[in-house]
Amino acid sequence: MLNIGQARIYLYRGATDMRKSFDGLHNLVCAHFPEVELSGSLFVFMNRRQTHLKALYWDEDGFALWCKRLQKGCFRALPGESPRISRRELNMLLEGLVPKRMNKRFSLPK
Repeated sequence: MLNIGQARIYLYRGATDMRKSFDGLHNLVCAHFPEVELSGSLFVFMNRRQTHLKALYWDEDGFALWCKRLQKGCFRALPGESPRISRRELNMLLEGLVPKRMNKRFSLPK
């Protein structure tokens, strides 16, 4: 499985051509997320039919690419417009869960 530690996660909300590899996806990151390009963040991309997902991340000495293709069904797009998503939302996306609400019930004081 993908181990991202404390990395921030960004979801590219547009449809992505899944023929793109490291350079093509890196160009999308540079165009849409220039301030966090090499910060160790994880960038998630989906195709138009939402059957393919690719995740690009900086792995200390170079980019790494993780791919998942569904045989049946599709990934569910997360509601909202913010490009930043949480680990919980990424797990729900990868496992195909559709939340009824995106609010937390409570949060612990820091």
